[in-house]
Amino acid sequence: METRKLAVFVDLAETCNYSRSAERLFLSQSTISKYILALEAEWQVQLFKRAHRQVTLTPAGQRLLPQVKAVLQATDQLQQAITVQQQQAAQSLVIRGLPSLPQYQAFHIITAFTKRYPQIKLHFSEASVGELTHALDDQTVDLVFTRIFNEAPAAYDCLFNESDQFVVLVPKDNPLAQRAEISLPMLSNESILLLKVAVSPDNPLFATLQKMRAQAQVKYDGQRIELILEMLNQGEGVSIVMARSFDLTGFDNIKAIPLVPKVTSRMAFMKRPGPQSAAVQQFWEFATTYTRQHGIA
Repeated sequence: METRKLAVFVDLAETCNYSRSAERLFLSQSTISKYILALEAEWQVQLFKRAHRQVTLTPAGQRLLPQVKAVLQATDQLQQAITVQQQQAAQSLVIRGLPSLPQYQAFHIITAFTKRYPQIKLHFSEASVGELTHALDDQTVDLVFTRIFNEAPAAYDCLFNESDQFVVLVPKDNPLAQRAEISLPMLSNESILLLKVAVSPDNPLFATLQKMRAQAQVKYDGQRIELILEMLNQGEGVSIVMARSFDLTGFDNIKAIPLVPKVTSRMAFMKRPGPQSAAVQQFWEFATTYTRQHGIA
């Protein structure tokens, strides 16, 4: 049985509208109708009542709907398991991490690992701290590189390799540039350039930054650290970022000043506990040894 037809049945049961289901599934209305008629013929049961341009489930359709949903869910789980097996067989490693990864020792760990084990194909994608918190729930992701502000999540194995802390980036012609350290109240009259991917609910500054957003104090709220640095270099606004998440090479008009009270985070690789693929186990052992040998734990 084609799962495509089952998906059409479930969607039409939700929309009760051929046109809407056609839009949602990127099919023609005639195809939607053809699939439903094919199921009804195959199962020898009427699934929908069609009267006066109204579409409703029949009692038989209502009874079958939960079982069809279960079949589709089981099919999705099977496909995910197949994907995992294919990745393991191909000796691949899927890592999801912060966009600022190249600024941290984790980048050197990854590059050293790929040189040592060239047969293992690495796939890397970027995500925000908030997205990385639950990224390992996706069985197609093997490892996560993220920052942790509070307690390490008990559900995962963590390998810590270095720490970081917040600083305030200011143009050198801003009076704040003369300060040895800066507190958040000192920024009350400043335009804030915010790096969205660095802000998550577990961030100790989350409530304060949300308040700045509400007061329209945030001038930039995006994902490009390069754009923030360019704006700062031209004398626009100030920014609150982690000290090791950027590179000021070529940005001579920017000064980084420690934020007080001090707010720190720990950088870590995370994986699911228990037996993993050979590639994951190799990486974990390699990263553990590298971290210990280079004194960055």
